[in-house]
Amino acid sequence: MNRPVDADTEVADSAPGQETGGGELLSGIRGYVVGLVVAALLTGASFYVAGSGLIYGPGIPVALMALAIGQMGVHLVFFLHITTGSDNTNNVLALAFGVLIVALVMVGSLWIMAHLNHNLMSPEMMQRMQH
Repeated sequence: MNRPVDADTEVADSAPGQETGGGELLSGIRGYVVGLVVAALLTGASFYVAGSGLIYGPGIPVALMALAIGQMGVHLVFFLHITTGSDNTNNVLALAFGVLIVALVMVGSLWIMAHLNHNLMSPEMMQRMQH
């Protein structure tokens, strides 16, 4: 026996700001505004952590990474509407592929720069070769 899906169940299974078919324009805008406010608060917190003595010096990069991960989560949920639902499989795969490509480009660039730095002649060696 199939029971009817009520509006509360439908909203619980969707991401904030995701349209649920009800056509509520204000609820969609409200989701985006909440996401914007949370993202702005996380950005402000990052600047505050970096500029104040609130956190012990060596712990600042860890705090900034935690805030950055939170910022990514806010963007994924509120703006890109990535959820764990079965209809988001393609979005998650596209996101994972994009992350893979960015990681490959970054790691490859760092690897090339490290090898160039290792194989580059020092200024002293260049002066000895010129004499």
